[in-house]
Amino acid sequence: MTDDSLTLDYSSRFIRRRSLTTDHGSPVLIDLPEARLLRDGEVLDCDGTPVTIRAALEDLLEITGPALPRIAWHIGNRHTPCQVEDTRLLIQRDHVLRDMLEKLGATVHEVSEPFQPEGGAYGHGRTHGHNHSHDPQKDPNAHLHE
Repeated sequence: MTDDSLTLDYSSRFIRRRSLTTDHGSPVLIDLPEARLLRDGEVLDCDGTPVTIRAALEDLLEITGPALPRIAWHIGNRHTPCQVEDTRLLIQRDHVLRDMLEKLGATVHEVSEPFQPEGGAYGHGRTHGHNHSHDPQKDPNAHLHE
């Protein structure tokens, strides 16, 4: 257990290098070899100081109902980050997706919880488009893989 923590939302937990202020007000530098998603409960060594990562509460949509695998497919088809659980899915609030999901028969409720979506299919913390080449000449999103 550490004495200090960083409470960050999903978007802010995708880091390579950034100066931040901990929950107790101490400045820290996150400096990782490559950009990645920091997970809730992960402990980072910030210049010799252990700092625990905490997922902040976020405004989400909780999706339940029959046919969750089918609903999850539609969410994934839109490249939307999704937290997959046995009896529900969680996504960031989006009125367009909410309308689509309700038309598919899902029950959708607004909740405020930490957000821990699944990682990308290729082992990345996020999905950055369809071209999986790491050649900057062929991949216009190569800078996102760094």
